[in-house]
Amino acid sequence: MELIETIIDVIIHIDQYLIGIIEEYGVWVYLILFVIIFVETGLVIMPFLPGDSLLFTSGMLCATGSMNVVYLMVLLFIAAVLGDNINYRIGNYLGLKVFREDSRIFNEKHLIRTRAFFDKYGGKTLIIARFVPFIRTYAPFVAGASSMNKKRFMVYNLAGGALWIISLLLLGYFFGNLPIVKEHYSLVLILISILSMVPLFIKFITNFFFKTKTGNRN
Repeated sequence: MELIETIIDVIIHIDQYLIGIIEEYGVWVYLILFVIIFVETGLVIMPFLPGDSLLFTSGMLCATGSMNVVYLMVLLFIAAVLGDNINYRIGNYLGLKVFREDSRIFNEKHLIRTRAFFDKYGGKTLIIARFVPFIRTYAPFVAGASSMNKKRFMVYNLAGGALWIISLLLLGYFFGNLPIVKEHYSLVLILISILSMVPLFIKFITNFFFKTKTGNRN
């Protein structure tokens, strides 16, 4: 329970933690952020790291001059792409046999949920998953374990990484320092998590109505 409470506290107060890291380590913050994004996307055992909130907050601090948004954008894009690539290779090497019902990390429930994404959205899962916590970490692993074509994987990896990093950094950069955002920062982070599910909701509604119309015709 203490670990869960700590993780929740870090996610909710990521701005305070990040400001402290910048004050303590200076330019080394770039490397620290690189490692966090790389680990969250590259290691299937670390799906709980605060990726979305971290990017938004980083963009917000870039707007104050604490970091350079262009440098950070390029650096974290590389981290996200490398992370997914490593995760894909690990999944390709280990295969699906590592997933078990009684495993905390390689739980079959995570596998079933992620494979359901692939069944519905195909390779686009790797783009959509970037904006969905936990699925973001498991998607490249399952892609590798399922022997997805490497070139096809890299196309979606690059596109998804770019959209994820650029959109959330710029969102924080342009809107993070507005008074209303600062006053309701915790709520904003929750809203970002909810908005990350919008593409899935739209896709669900589209599929639902398409199937309904098809069924009516039959």
